[in-house]
Amino acid sequence: MALPVSLDAIIEAHQRIAPYIRRTPLMKLNDRAFGLECAVTFKLEYLQHAGSFKSRGAFNTLIKKATPQTAVTAASGGNHGAAVAFAARALGLPAKIFVPEISAPIKVATIRNFGAEAIVGGAIFDDAYAACLDYQKQSDALLVHPFDAIETLEGQGTIGKEWEEDGSLPDTVLIACGGGGLVGGIASWWHGRVKIVGVEPEGSRCLHAALEAGAPVPVDVKSVAADSLGARTVGRYAFEIAKHAVDHVALVDDAAIRSAQQILWRDFRIMSEPGGAAALAALLSGVYKPKQGERVGVLLCGANVDPATVVS
Repeated sequence: MALPVSLDAIIEAHQRIAPYIRRTPLMKLNDRAFGLECAVTFKLEYLQHAGSFKSRGAFNTLIKKATPQTAVTAASGGNHGAAVAFAARALGLPAKIFVPEISAPIKVATIRNFGAEAIVGGAIFDDAYAACLDYQKQSDALLVHPFDAIETLEGQGTIGKEWEEDGSLPDTVLIACGGGGLVGGIASWWHGRVKIVGVEPEGSRCLHAALEAGAPVPVDVKSVAADSLGARTVGRYAFEIAKHAVDHVALVDDAAIRSAQQILWRDFRIMSEPGGAAALAALLSGVYKPKQGERVGVLLCGANVDPATVVS
């Protein structure tokens, strides 16, 4: 079955955004890392511009759809907003970003540091998105959706393309899920060739719930990673992709996420936000159990965090 995002579309997206993004490196860990009998490789996407993978989708959207006179708007828990602000500044476009009250102050400050206007638009992401839609209708600004847009998925899919070109093909890749743009894009690239495992917090499981219900459904959101993995409903494109290209979704608790954050700092001096550490949490906590000799890829996807919340 053809997925909503094709390999050719991802290749074209990479050609489009390559002059503007960083090609983030891979880190192959030592044998028996974390005491596991599998080979582990990190994709260091937290080194991307604006501190997360989101810059890929933001640049792809703006380069494809914006004109020199376009005003830009987005709703975001923080990372998407920072990426849109960064991309808009690079392309000379004004941006207005709507964020919920749960957004980390460091993420809101980053949006403003990139020259965009940041407006608090309610308690959770859905509230901020509603405020953003109201503004978009009044202003006719270009809306850059954080996960439920083909251009966003194409941009995030370029991570898989780079990963494959820069290293050997993994057997399994663990990917944190919020609204599904990241896992949907990468799964589109590797469909049928690599096992894709989504990872969600127990308290924010919109993709897991959708796959159980057979359709996107709203969920309650309460997690330490809610500012980046806190969508109430998975995107419709990501859901269609996940039905065919995601093996399953693993759920991790907040304690495991916090532990993974601390281990990343202690052992690698990697400062990760909770959502960025969620995929590793699935491996370290045993929620995902690799086979002996399995080649496991872990995507470290975000680093917009106050260091004081990680270093104890």
